[in-house]
Amino acid sequence: MSASPDIPGRPTGREPSNFREFLSALGEPILYLTRTFRELIEMFGLTLYYMARGRTRWRAIFEQLHEVGNRSVIFVAVTLGFLGMILIYQAGYQAEQITGDLQLLGGLFLQLLLREFAPTITAMMIATRVATGMAAQIGSMVVTEQVDALQMCAAPPVDYLVVPRFIATTIMMIVLTIFAVLVSYSAGALTALFSFGLNVRTFIDLSFIGWFDLILCLSKALAYGMAVPIIACHAGLNVSGGSEGVGRATTNAVVNASLAVVILDFIITSLGYVALSLLPS
Repeated sequence: MSASPDIPGRPTGREPSNFREFLSALGEPILYLTRTFRELIEMFGLTLYYMARGRTRWRAIFEQLHEVGNRSVIFVAVTLGFLGMILIYQAGYQAEQITGDLQLLGGLFLQLLLREFAPTITAMMIATRVATGMAAQIGSMVVTEQVDALQMCAAPPVDYLVVPRFIATTIMMIVLTIFAVLVSYSAGALTALFSFGLNVRTFIDLSFIGWFDLILCLSKALAYGMAVPIIACHAGLNVSGGSEGVGRATTNAVVNASLAVVILDFIITSLGYVALSLLPS
């Protein structure tokens, strides 16, 4: 029997298949993001639970403090130092062209550093260097079945692998952010001196800084410091497929951690300005 011809306007056997493929392609990323977000929340809750039990392994924490902090100092100093020089040169050049007044350059730059650049750029640097290391290290342990051995010894991987990295990264993110402010502001002051002849005493202006700027800066550093290790360790613990899986985990760790920094930056900044608008003037 020959096949019946298609009738115009009537769904053929192929259209529902294409529609299902379209829905599948549309829904798969949403399901992946939803599942990943739920697993991250669960890991964050487990991390806080094991921290509350009080079994602190100080040696592992100090090793991670050295890994996250000491080995990131040069990286952060060079990046934020050059960023400070570039911003001051660009802002100073524009100010000279428009008003010729550079008196407010240092004060406004410090406010911008505290509110945005110092915590966010530092978190991006840590997400690039530290998150990849954490994901690769834990992923290699998964591939070589060391994580399975921990579980067989009744040692929860979150307690032994995630908690020290979580504590160390949270502490060092705050320390490195303060360090980044000092380095970037000092580099900006020297650029203003040698490029525009602006006196350092004039550049150092704290009149624009208030409690809101300090709280916003430290809140961002705290949030980034908690988010980056959770995302990196989650990527490492979910490695599958051998060495290729470790490579995918490091890529996912960097991408997801950077995306989390941007989203948290938007949320905290928005909440901060809403809270500021509600305060009595």
